[in-house]
Amino acid sequence: MSGFIIYAGVTADSAPPSESYIMIGMAVMCFCLSYLYPQFKQKDERMKLIREKGMFASFFAMMMYLIVFNIGLKLDLILLTASAAVNILSTLLICTVFLSFVIYSRIY
Repeated sequence: MSGFIIYAGVTADSAPPSESYIMIGMAVMCFCLSYLYPQFKQKDERMKLIREKGMFASFFAMMMYLIVFNIGLKLDLILLTASAAVNILSTLLICTVFLSFVIYSRIY
């Protein structure tokens, strides 16, 4: 559905609606959780380590996103409405957390 909304926005020569970014984030989260379910249903030390490392990496990634958005918005390099900025930051946070879980599950 988000692909259709983005396609409709692009064909109309405008940016896609900012609400479609959240749908993309939710799709990424669903794919990651379906991959991680067999590993996360076991409540062992490996699962705890994956979650801990994933949250640690996501924290620093989120700090970088906030710094980039703050500098970009202050210097008018990024022209977004407040709702679009919040939707993009939410999507980046969701994707970063769950993709880091997948990456750390492949490592450990």
